[in-house]
Amino acid sequence: MTDEQLVEASLQGSAAAFDDIVGRYQEKLLRFLLTRSSCQADAEDAVQDTFINAYRYLASFDSRWRFSTWIYRIAIRNAARQRRPEWHDSDVELVDDSDPLKECLAHSEQENIWLAAKRLLSDDAYDAMWLRYIEDLSVKEISSALDKSASWTKVTLLRGRRRLSAELNSNTPAAERRESYG
Repeated sequence: MTDEQLVEASLQGSAAAFDDIVGRYQEKLLRFLLTRSSCQADAEDAVQDTFINAYRYLASFDSRWRFSTWIYRIAIRNAARQRRPEWHDSDVELVDDSDPLKECLAHSEQENIWLAAKRLLSDDAYDAMWLRYIEDLSVKEISSALDKSASWTKVTLLRGRRRLSAELNSNTPAAERRESYG
């Protein structure tokens, strides 16, 4: 069944249909919210809040848009209510074996494009990049999810790619470049 069919079945009272929606989006939303939360528990709470809000406002979903866009918008709003993390080198040591980001964080910042993106880009630009390259949403869907124009989204994706490319292709570590500009 499509997302829209599951939404319709949920609106007709099918708990199994909403369970299917949760099954489709739970891991994706958790992976996305882990980048925006200070710890896994906060990300899990935000996912739970996202599904509660989605269920509560399911009747307001407009089938002209993709369901994924609608639910990511809810997730972004839930994450915005939480304290934003700052990535530090010491974060790598604090990650336990059950954390899905462990493998990601085990590599140096230079090797991990998403840690570099987190450090270099604004929150909105990071979200746009994540939704495009990890969740494979279109520019139109990203624009809707972030409540921005399509032009803003295109420019932000282009600038984000350029900024990351310049950073990752540079032989000078970011800390040294910052010191030389100071």
